[in-house]
Amino acid sequence: MRLNSRRTRFSQAAVTVAVIALAAAGCGKSSNESSGSSSESGKYSGKGIGLAYDIGGKGDQSFNDAAFAGFQKAEQEFKIGGRDVEPNDNESSADKVQRLEQLAKAGYNPIIGVGFVYGPAVKEVAAKFPKITFGIIDDATVKAPNVADLVFHEEQSSYLAGVAAAKATKKNHIGFIGGVDIPLIHKFEAGFDQGARSVNPKVKIESQYLTQTPQEGGFSSPDKGKDAANGQIEAGADVIYHAAGLSGQGVIQSAAEHKVWAIGVDSDQYKQSSLAKYKDYILGSALKNVGGAVYDLTKSVVEGKPLSGEVRGDLKSGGVGFADSNPKYQAMKDVVAAVDKAKQDIISGKVTVKTQ
Repeated sequence: MRLNSRRTRFSQAAVTVAVIALAAAGCGKSSNESSGSSSESGKYSGKGIGLAYDIGGKGDQSFNDAAFAGFQKAEQEFKIGGRDVEPNDNESSADKVQRLEQLAKAGYNPIIGVGFVYGPAVKEVAAKFPKITFGIIDDATVKAPNVADLVFHEEQSSYLAGVAAAKATKKNHIGFIGGVDIPLIHKFEAGFDQGARSVNPKVKIESQYLTQTPQEGGFSSPDKGKDAANGQIEAGADVIYHAAGLSGQGVIQSAAEHKVWAIGVDSDQYKQSSLAKYKDYILGSALKNVGGAVYDLTKSVVEGKPLSGEVRGDLKSGGVGFADSNPKYQAMKDVVAAVDKAKQDIISGKVTVKTQ
């Protein structure tokens, strides 16, 4: 039987990323494949988890790596196999369809597309393989009986980022950098703007999108992120929040070089190995528990009660949040208190965060 769920608690999954050599495998590059066919409970008979990455691929220290963390956690805990596959540059929707079909024909279950760009492909392939559960992260439009739409209240965690930024700035001047000018990223900006203005209605906010479409590299170009951050810092911003995937690494690098604050996204970027030399300038990160969503969907399939329909993570469920790993952030008691209060106000319903 299928369990329809409007909201579930996404399990916490720490991001520990292994460096694995990439090998070509059909359409896209397979970065990992392990064998296994059944869980200890004996209810599961699939080959394992199939995970198809979004633009930027594994190693972005953000969105895709969060998905990989959930993939690894599920593999280890349920003792099942798995295969995660990288995207190709400038690939078409047909390439994504082929990738998902290859995973389905090989017997992987569930199969998860990481990112809204997989929406059309998931819809098409799920219809061909009704006995397999599919997941699509950041897309609530597929709506099929064997598909879980894994979505989040990104605006809520972004609100907390805005509160932190407005409390931490010394110039009353902050910035937002979005990877691509699309509705999903507008939610990040809307929440950030509202949170900042709840602290100081007159705070100055720089805002910039790196590209109009994902194909132009808005989520996969650290150089674009660095250039945008340089411009905002030169204009006077001393705290910059990015929602730009791999491009955000450039934002963080720029912030560190100018000795101003950056706020990360999706994963706790203070803890990411590739950003270690910049971590002192990462104030915090607006979290989206993508890893937990991957883990929970896999768990539901292994237990024979696969999730379907819209599964949305929010502050109350732990699906989104704000990472406070930096000791320098912890020492800023007024910032910590303001963020904690904002979190409780959202959970209680006292504050409703806008999405645009």
